Amino acid sequence: MSQIPTTHPRYISLMLRERLVGGFRHGIVVPQGLIAHGRGEMFDYLLGERTTKEARAASKAAAALLLKAERPVISVNGNVAALCPEDVVRLSILTKARIEIGLFHRTDERVSKIEKLLREHGATEVLGFLPDAELPGLDHMRALCSKEGIYSADVVIIPLEDGDRAEALAKMGKKTVAIDLNPMSRTARNATVTIVDEVTRAVPELVLNVQDMKDNPEAARLALEKYDRDANLKKVSALMAKNLRGFLTPK
Repeated sequence: MSQIPTTHPRYISLMLRERLVGGFRHGIVVPQGLIAHGRGEMFDYLLGERTTKEARAASKAAAALLLKAERPVISVNGNVAALCPEDVVRLSILTKARIEIGLFHRTDERVSKIEKLLREHGATEVLGFLPDAELPGLDHMRALCSKEGIYSADVVIIPLEDGDRAEALAKMGKKTVAIDLNPMSRTARNATVTIVDEVTRAVPELVLNVQDMKDNPEAARLALEKYDRDANLKKVSALMAKNLRGFLTPK
């Protein structure tokens, strides 16, 4: 990694970029993933690069949904694997969720490298190398999945997901938890619960909420009861618009 001083005002953002570049060099991240991350950074600027109260409310609802699930699955792509593999594994262990690799730009070599990385961070089982099912309505390799994983899951976590698969999962009747910095995306608008936050903040927050609610079913019930996806997304969008107006107002 580049020698970025911790005093640099963009230290965290630059370190995330370095992780992705490292993932690219090791064949885990594709060039398109670098572009997607840059787009996400723009939305994060509009959030103030912080976890908002709306994201915290969504995270609590997501934790409650996961704790109710009978067959939860965490879908992992290259960017997620490069950015927060250890936190993904922690969440998997806490929720007894299976981990499945799902890629738009899929090669066996890339799947193998992502699987190896996840196992290095503590995963004991990773699905996705030998897909034996397809999601209906998709006509590319994004449709490929594991019968034991995403195909039979009742709740799927889809961080940094693409909209067409989010729509396909919704049409199958599955509940989904999206982590997406764009509140206007198809993914955000099709997920059961959408956490509008940067993934390296969102996954650890989700881990903490699962830990807090694990033995508190009443708190979990209230978190889901209070959550309204569309209202939450509108509040986030309004916050982004307000921040943008503030950036553009002469001081």
